[in-house]
Amino acid sequence: MCTRVLWNTNDVAVLTGRSMDWPESTQPLIVGFPRGRERDGISPPGVVDDPNPLQWTSRYASLVTTIYGLGTVDGINEAGLAGHGLYLQETDFGPRDPAKPGVHAGLWLQYLLDQAATVAEALQLMDEIEVLKISAHGHDANLHLALEDIGGDSAIIEFAQGRPVIHHGRQFTLMTNDPTYDEQLNLLSVQDFSHPSSQMTLPGNVNPVDRFQRAAYYSALLPKPGSQREAIAGVMAIMRNVSVPFGAPYKDFGIYNTEYRTVTDLTNRMYFFELTTSPNVIWVEMDRLTLDNGPVAIDPYDETLVGDVTDRFAPREMPF
Repeated sequence: MCTRVLWNTNDVAVLTGRSMDWPESTQPLIVGFPRGRERDGISPPGVVDDPNPLQWTSRYASLVTTIYGLGTVDGINEAGLAGHGLYLQETDFGPRDPAKPGVHAGLWLQYLLDQAATVAEALQLMDEIEVLKISAHGHDANLHLALEDIGGDSAIIEFAQGRPVIHHGRQFTLMTNDPTYDEQLNLLSVQDFSHPSSQMTLPGNVNPVDRFQRAAYYSALLPKPGSQREAIAGVMAIMRNVSVPFGAPYKDFGIYNTEYRTVTDLTNRMYFFELTTSPNVIWVEMDRLTLDNGPVAIDPYDETLVGDVTDRFAPREMPF
């Protein structure tokens, strides 16, 4: 489970928030990857076997959050393209077409961040690849992706019966989980949030439909920010509102506590991270990272981290 909110209508910065809801720690690392890194679409070894893996050399440096050491689930590149992988039970990558090179679902987002500068470029790359299903810690990586760029363009990519279903345009600012995006938009269309008041009944559960609609309501009410600080705080406030609190009795329904929240500032290439078990918000200025000698990383579970942690990154060997 997760939520993504894009704010591309203010005059300060293009901002995106996301929450990560999962039944256990995803073992996140915040990693800076340099441009020029050679990759293989089925790495690390043992994740999946495939006779025609996609191979590429990254064109752009990226700052990402990794999951289980298998791939990337959130992040931004130096050109100002950002992306977020969320769970979608109805994902169907379809049968393998061996004529196209394959990249497993955990590296799908990383490939796009490595090679594309805009949403439009990323969508063009989708014509050339096959996304391969994998599992991690007993969970299938049934992902759909949200992408946005520094110009405010946006896209949602889902897979149905082996084919990508794409919603492309600045208006597609929200994403949660099941049902499919078409159905989420249909359900939202029957709501009337045009005259908000303190007496209005607002969906208050933590299921994906209610989170989608609550995110739509509060996104529409965001006040004009007077600074970057206010803009980031506004997006983070929405992400906290659509998070799942500890102990919520929803596990039997496939809904889990929120592990962390992020806000990505595409305009200034800054990345804010809030671990829900920590009172500290940390952030990274991507342009200040030194990537000349390979990947650098921090562990957000490090309790000594607070505030600007750009200078706390250290070299780290990564398996992909």
